[in-house]
Amino acid sequence: MRCCIPTLLAVTAVLVSAVHAAFLPLERSIPLSHREEVAALRARDRARHARMLSGIVDLAVQGTSDPNSVGLYYTKVKMGTPPKEFNVQIDTGSDILWVNCNTCSNCPQSSELGIELNFFDTVGSSTAALVPCSDPICTTGVQGASAECSTRVNQCSYAFKYGDGSGTSGYYVSDALYFNLIVGQPPLPPVNSSATIVFGCSISQSGDLTKADKAVDGIFGFGPGALSVVSQLSSRGLTPKVFSHCLKGDGDGGGILVLGEIKESSIVYSPLVPSQPHYNLNLQSIAVNGQLLPINPAVFATSNDRGTIVDCGTTLAYLVQEAYDPLVTAITTAVSQSAQQINSKGNQCYLVSTSIGDIFPSVSLNFEGGASMVLKPEQYLMHNGYRDGAEMWCIGFQNVQEGVSILGDLVLKDKIVVYDLAHQRIGWANYDCSLSVNVSVTTNKDEYINGGQLSVSSSAIRVLCNLLPLSIVALSLYIMLV
Repeated sequence: MRCCIPTLLAVTAVLVSAVHAAFLPLERSIPLSHREEVAALRARDRARHARMLSGIVDLAVQGTSDPNSVGLYYTKVKMGTPPKEFNVQIDTGSDILWVNCNTCSNCPQSSELGIELNFFDTVGSSTAALVPCSDPICTTGVQGASAECSTRVNQCSYAFKYGDGSGTSGYYVSDALYFNLIVGQPPLPPVNSSATIVFGCSISQSGDLTKADKAVDGIFGFGPGALSVVSQLSSRGLTPKVFSHCLKGDGDGGGILVLGEIKESSIVYSPLVPSQPHYNLNLQSIAVNGQLLPINPAVFATSNDRGTIVDCGTTLAYLVQEAYDPLVTAITTAVSQSAQQINSKGNQCYLVSTSIGDIFPSVSLNFEGGASMVLKPEQYLMHNGYRDGAEMWCIGFQNVQEGVSILGDLVLKDKIVVYDLAHQRIGWANYDCSLSVNVSVTTNKDEYINGGQLSVSSSAIRVLCNLLPLSIVALSLYIMLV
C-alpha cells in the first residue's frame, strides 16, 4: 500500500546529554483542492490492499462520488554520497524503502504533483554498496515481495506484484540515509547526521506506478517487517521501537510522524494481534451514540482472510458487510428527522443545511483492552459537494462483501496514533494536529521524560525542547506535512 498515508518523521535514540531533533518537510501527494471519484480512490486502495495483503483479500466494492478533500502524503529524504533528495510516499502497509534507479527503463520522467523527480545512481554515490547474494536479506520475507539472487552479478533482487497489474522490481542497496539534526535548543543551527540502511533501487515499473499523475521518487515503507527503516534503526539501538503520527485533516493538511512516542494523557491502547505481518487489532464492537450495534463479534476475528488493520496508507475506510449495514442503518435513523437521505452514485448520502456536528451521532469503534476509537462525523462522512442548495455528506466507510476491515485516513486523521512495537500495542487519542506534541525520549516508562514539543504549521516546524539534567540524547526527525 502506498501511503497513508503518504507524513512527518522523528527518530529518537538514547545517547548522551542533549536532545537532537531532525526534520524533513512532507507534502500531500494529492492536493486538497483536487477532487477524485470514490471509484478512483477505491481502485487505488484496492491496488494498495493487494500489495499489503499479499492477494488475500478481494475488495469487490462499487460506487463513485467526488469527495472534496483527499490526500496521500510523501516526505523528502536524502541518501547517498553526495546526498541526493528524493520524494517518497509514506506507506505503513509495506516494509521497504525503495527509490527509482537511474537505470530504470520505464519509470515516470515527470510528475503532475509539481515535484521534480530524481533517480538514485549507485555508481555516483561513493558510499553505495550492492547487497550480495550471501546477505541474509535475500532470504528475509518481505510482505508482497519476492527476493531472488542473480549469481551472474552477485546481487540480491526484489519484485513486487500488485493486484491491479502494477509492480516494481529492482535490487537492494546499502547506503547512507541523512538527517538534518537540531542539537539542543533552537536557534542552534542544524547539523548533518546519517545512518546506513538497506533500501531498494527500482529498475522497472508497471501499471499505475508508471503514470505521471501520482508520480513520486519511491515508497517509504513503515510496516513491522525486518527491512522497514523503523526495524533497521531500532534493531541497532539507534531509535526506540515505536513511531507515532498525527495527521491534520482540514485546511492544508499536514501533521507529524515520529519515530518515537508521542505522549498525551488521553491516549488509550489496544494490543496488536500477535504474529501478523500488518498492524492488526481486535475490533470487538461498534456503537452509535453509545448504543451497541447488533454485530456478531466473530465477523471481526483475525484469520487468514479476516481481521481489522490500521493503515494510514489507505485513503478511505472499509468495513465487512455484517458491520457496515447496521452502522449505516443506525446513522441514518439518528438523522432521519434532520437530514434528507439520498443515494449518490451508489453511496448513502445526506443533504444537510446545518453543521454535521450538530445532527450526526458519534461512532465508537471498541477494541480489545477497553480502548474505544471515537469518531466525529467528519471522521466517517465525506463532503461531496452541494445539491439543491444544501451540503451533501456521504458515508465514508466502504462496504466489503467479505474479508478484512481497514481503518485508513478517513478515521485516523485528527488523532495521535502511536505504533508501540516494543510493547506490541497501538494507541490513539483525538487531537488537534496543528498543535504541539510531547515526544518521549525513551519507551521505558520508568525512564520517561518530556523530550520536547513539536509545533507544526503549514509553513514551518518549530521544535520546543525542554532539556532536563539527564544524561540522555534524543535523536528526532521531524517531518511537516504540507
